[in-house]
Amino acid sequence: MKARIYQPAKNAMQSGTANTHQWVLEFEPETAKVIDPLMGWTGSHDMRGQIRMKFATREEAEAYAQRNSLPFEVLPAQKKKRHLQAYSDNFK
Repeated sequence: MKARIYQPAKNAMQSGTANTHQWVLEFEPETAKVIDPLMGWTGSHDMRGQIRMKFATREEAEAYAQRNSLPFEVLPAQKKKRHLQAYSDNFK
């Protein structure tokens, strides 16, 4: 029942940085996913896997976990790589 606190990465399908400034608290799965033999759907008996809470800062997420006595792990934020180049550099 350990919680993970992290800042999500930018979606590959978006060019902007929307929804990447918040911190997310998610629970690690307690059990493995189960494949339904009839339909082939993937399911789980773990209801905490559906919980995803968003916080404005890392400190707020940590305070929530401490208030509710949740063991947690903070994953470091990924550094954003920016490759700035002018359009004319394509023709060098």
